[in-house]
Amino acid sequence: MKFISWNIDSINAALTGTSKRAGETRQVLHTIANQDPDAIAIQETKLSKDGPTKKHLAVLADLFPDYAVAWRSSVEPARKGYAGTMYLYKKEYQPTVTQPQIGAPSPMDDEGRILTLEFPNFYLTEVYTPNSGNGLKRLDARQVWDDHYRDYLHQLDSDKPVIASGDFNVAHEPIDLAHPANNHHSAGYTDEEREHFTKLLAAGFTDSFRYLHPDTAGAYSWWAQRVITSKQNNSGWRIDYWLVSDRLADKLRSSTMIDSGARRDHTPIMLEIDL
Repeated sequence: MKFISWNIDSINAALTGTSKRAGETRQVLHTIANQDPDAIAIQETKLSKDGPTKKHLAVLADLFPDYAVAWRSSVEPARKGYAGTMYLYKKEYQPTVTQPQIGAPSPMDDEGRILTLEFPNFYLTEVYTPNSGNGLKRLDARQVWDDHYRDYLHQLDSDKPVIASGDFNVAHEPIDLAHPANNHHSAGYTDEEREHFTKLLAAGFTDSFRYLHPDTAGAYSWWAQRVITSKQNNSGWRIDYWLVSDRLADKLRSSTMIDSGARRDHTPIMLEIDL
């Protein structure tokens, strides 16, 4: 099976925008569609509490005619039009869709950050992990989130194997970002965030990209949007992951980044696995 995951940074802008960036984003959506994946996980949709509009759904139906849509938006008391997740999955599948509450610090559980599909033999779940923010103002809450999220994945894994993707907002090791020495105290590369990701892997999960490419450096999934030369210079971070239950590791076939051209910010990541 083939899966793709992407932090899109506003699906509304991607589907209805007229800017140059919106055009670049739509081109990436076409690239994804051409891959014909079984399911597509999308983070940071920034949709309203009512989800995609009729216009959004019409554009998605044109781009992905063979796919059903599941979504989760940020709802009160969380911010409006914030975070959010979505799945597109082939209509031949009929997974059970859940929107878990994991007991995270308020209002994180209401920000639409986790969406899960249950298939007969595995779980497919995505996450948009909270960013620790400027000045690391949300780092303490982020660590509590990480503990509860790890418990959630472990609970799923005790029932059936798990395939988890998303924007985890952490570069795990020095090899996972271009300038580790300069970012030791930056959100996404603090000792605390990295330690929690280590704990997540130790709980029974495999980082698919690093498993298949143990020594590959310079492979990133995010480049600062506001820094014009970030992608030209490959000054990036690998903060988007496909994780699998350890017992699925020997079934991995590929774990790669999809070329998003000149568009900065996140690039899609793709997993192929023999299920």
